[in-house]
Amino acid sequence: MTKNYLLNEINSSNKSFILYKSKKGFDLFSDFSKKIILNNKNINKFLKKKLKTRKKLKNTDLFIGFFGYEILNNLIGVKLPKQKSINFPKGIFYKPETKVSLKDNLFYKSNSDKKVDKNFKININQKTYTKIFNRFKKKIRSGDTYQIKICTKYKNKSKIDPLDFFCRLAKSNLAPEAFMIKDKNFSIISCSPENLITKNGLSVSTKPIAGTLRKTKNINKTKALNFFRNNIKETKEHNMIVDMERNDLSRICVPGSVRLKKEKSVEEYKDLYHYVSLISGKLKKNVKNIDIIKAMMPGGSVIGCPKINTLNLLNNQEKENRNIYTGSFGFIKFNGDMRFNIIIRSILNYKNISEISVASGVVIDSNAKHEFNENFIKAKALIDLYK
Repeated sequence: MTKNYLLNEINSSNKSFILYKSKKGFDLFSDFSKKIILNNKNINKFLKKKLKTRKKLKNTDLFIGFFGYEILNNLIGVKLPKQKSINFPKGIFYKPETKVSLKDNLFYKSNSDKKVDKNFKININQKTYTKIFNRFKKKIRSGDTYQIKICTKYKNKSKIDPLDFFCRLAKSNLAPEAFMIKDKNFSIISCSPENLITKNGLSVSTKPIAGTLRKTKNINKTKALNFFRNNIKETKEHNMIVDMERNDLSRICVPGSVRLKKEKSVEEYKDLYHYVSLISGKLKKNVKNIDIIKAMMPGGSVIGCPKINTLNLLNNQEKENRNIYTGSFGFIKFNGDMRFNIIIRSILNYKNISEISVASGVVIDSNAKHEFNENFIKAKALIDLYK
């Protein structure tokens, strides 16, 4: 059986499976022996649980899955007001028994004749967005926050073939933290570009993204870099997030070990350019994985700063749960190593309802119309899959 055939075979079965971008292609995880549905009561137990280790770690000696936004707030002691909920799980982790490595050029031919709805409804129109924007601008002027991310959601009702969507997305907009989950009553398709935590032994790193520029025929990567460097608003926004994530790492790392390894580079995607930095550090010996997760999640680049104040402002403003959006997907190996992204540029399809959430950063120099339009740019590659 070829690996491409395996992908077709597993998708046509009722099996749950996960695809996650690797350095050489994609890793396919399946045959799950455990499925842990997280809630506010069991998350601490899950993170503190001692995992059985062996001298030679198997490639399936791990738990892979996601933390939703709401459960991460609860984990760090941030209370959420009552919000509209679709009752989607707060987090799920799976124990795979099979892992297969696939190449970048995923091949899948969908036999589905499903007709998907091309039209999306947005939960916040430009007029409402501007009102929220102006309210948050006042909070920035009064010093309650320095940067805050306003979230908008695009929704439609569609029964989709998630593997077809993911393979097309991987061809057009391949991202270093791309993943998909197919389970019985939901699927997640993501082209997330942002790594939040990579931990190997005592080494830990994070790669914040802050700064977005729409891609056009006249703007190449070099011009994009010049734009970011010469734009005061984008530079301020990026510097604030980098400083915050350096501070987050400093709480769990050996004093003096946190370093800016790569500063202000540009990454290119289908419809946009991103402004990116890389920060690393050496963990203190007594630091546990739960300490790392509490220090780093939810990721500052998709929330704003200072983190706790800004989370409280956002949660009191937003009328519905974010679910997976700005949560984290990844794995924890039995030896304690882990890798987690920030869940952005993602589709959650639950009970045949698709939702795409995006957010743009508001700082003192921001313009409401520009930020509202930036949200659409971020969602466009995903919305285009429904055409």
